[in-house]
Amino acid sequence: MLNKYVGIFLLAVFIASCAQIILKTSAGAEHRNIISEYLNIKVIIGYTLMGISTLGAIIAYRGIELKNGPIIESFGYIFVFILSWVFLNEKPSINKIIGFILIISGVIVSTY
Repeated sequence: MLNKYVGIFLLAVFIASCAQIILKTSAGAEHRNIISEYLNIKVIIGYTLMGISTLGAIIAYRGIELKNGPIIESFGYIFVFILSWVFLNEKPSINKIIGFILIISGVIVSTY
């Protein structure tokens, strides 16, 4: 299962996770008006990264089996968990930690 397409897919998932963090910071910020709420640099960068992530996933699906896509995509939850902890100072709750462990366990079980 480990080939360059898996790496491309993981990179695409990581880019999408970064985009989600950027969009969340934009949503929490104060804006002058409704136009600047939807047309500011964070929103533009966030949706551009989402587009790049989508293209990366399309390219990656050329070289991996379809059944492995959702397994790799589940790493997005882990990336968002870590990025929000580091950049947004969100405290990990016990439920999030249990979810983190369950995702990792599911990935391990499904790959063997």
